[in-house]
Amino acid sequence: MNYSTMKKTVALSLATAFAAVANAQESSSAKVFGGAKQYRTWSIGVNAGVLSPIIPFGTNDYPEWESNLGYGLFVKKQLAPSFGLKLDAHRGKLSGKLNDTPNAPSFETDLNYAAALKGVVNVGTVSFLKRQNTLGFFVQAGAGLTGYDLKNNADNNTGKRTELYIPVGVGANVKLGEVVALNIGYDANFLDADNLDGRWANGASNKDKWSYAYAGLEFTLGSKSKPSLQWSNPVALLYDELKDPALRQEVDALKGRLTNVESSVDALKKDSDGDGVADYFDKCPNTPAGVQVDGSGCPIEFPEPPAVEKEITSDNIQFEFNSSVLRTSAYPTLDRVSADLRANKSKKVQLDGHASSEGTEAYNMQLSIDRANSVKTYLVNSGVDAKRISVKGYGESRPIASNATEEGRILNRRVEFKDK
Repeated sequence: MNYSTMKKTVALSLATAFAAVANAQESSSAKVFGGAKQYRTWSIGVNAGVLSPIIPFGTNDYPEWESNLGYGLFVKKQLAPSFGLKLDAHRGKLSGKLNDTPNAPSFETDLNYAAALKGVVNVGTVSFLKRQNTLGFFVQAGAGLTGYDLKNNADNNTGKRTELYIPVGVGANVKLGEVVALNIGYDANFLDADNLDGRWANGASNKDKWSYAYAGLEFTLGSKSKPSLQWSNPVALLYDELKDPALRQEVDALKGRLTNVESSVDALKKDSDGDGVADYFDKCPNTPAGVQVDGSGCPIEFPEPPAVEKEITSDNIQFEFNSSVLRTSAYPTLDRVSADLRANKSKKVQLDGHASSEGTEAYNMQLSIDRANSVKTYLVNSGVDAKRISVKGYGESRPIASNATEEGRILNRRVEFKDK
C-alpha cells in the first residue's frame, strides 16, 4: 500500500463520517451544575487500519516500505467534555526493504503489542450550536511500551525486543447514536531505539518510527438515559437551561414575591401622623404635630425636675454618647471651679453624674458615676483636696430634657455641681 491508497482510504472514511452526522440522534437531560453522575463517562473501542514503518516527516531507514494490516482496542475515561484519558493497544506487522531489486536488504517485524496511556484533548467541532456535538476533532499523546520480534534478511539480525515509545496523533469522532461513534485517526509512534527494522546493529543513530492510520467504533457504556460527557456542549447546555420554562416560572415567582415584600415594607414604614413612629407600631395614632412621643408613638409626660438642694456652683459638664472622657471644651469651667475651691478652703462640692436613656439602667448608673469621677480626678489633679469632693451617680433617673430626641439626650449626658 502507498500514500495514494492511504489517502483514498481516509477520504472514504471521512465521507462516511459526514454522512452519519446528518442522522445522528441528539438527546440531553443534563444540567449545568448537576455533577458527573448525570453523564456516561466510560467507553471502549475497537479499530483496524494500516501499519507502516515510516511517518510523513523526518528520516526513514527504508524507502521501499510496505503497508500491513493493524488492529487494536482501547478503554477511555472522559474527565470533561474537552479531555479524557485513554489506555489503548494495537498490533500487526511492519515490513520494508532498501530498494525494489529482488535481493535488496529487507526486514519483517511482528509488532506483538504497543500499549500506551494517552491524554485525549477535544479541540473543535462543527456542531457547536447543538446541545450535544455530533462531530469532534481531537489530538492525543502519551507514553507506552511495545514488544516485537524482528528479522533482517541481510545480516540475520533477529530477536525479541521490548522498548519504550511515544505516540502522538490526531483524529475525528463521529456520533452515530447514543451508544456508538465512529473513530478515524492517525498516530505517529516514536520508538526509543533503532532496532524496529532489524538494522539495530549497523551503528546508525536514527531511532525508528511507525505509523498507524485506523478507523473503528467506540461504544459508550452506561444507561442510555444519561448523555455522554464526550458529546456534551457546556455552552449550549447553559443556554438551554437558562431558557428552561420551569426556570423562567421560578424567576417570575421570585419577582412576584419580591414585589409583595416591598409593598409590605412600604406599609410598615407608613407614618400617618408624622410623629416618627410607623403606624404599625404607633399605639397613639393621630398625635398632634410637634408633640414629643416615645417609642410607641404616645406623648411623653416629663417628670418635674428634682428640687435643687443647694446652689449649683457652675455650668454642667457635658459628655459624648457612651463616654466618661472629659471634652476639652469643659476645661475652662473646671478650671474656674478649681480656682473657687482652692480660694475657699472650707467649701465642699458634690458631683452628680447623669446619663441619657440608651442602654440598661445598671449600665447607665455606672456610666454616670464614671463621669462624676472623671470630673473629680481633674479637680484633684489641679490641687483641690479630694476629701472636699463627693461623687454620686443617678444614671438615667433624673433627665433635664426629653430622651426621645437627640437634643434632649445630649443635655442629659452631664455632671452637675452642688455646694455642700
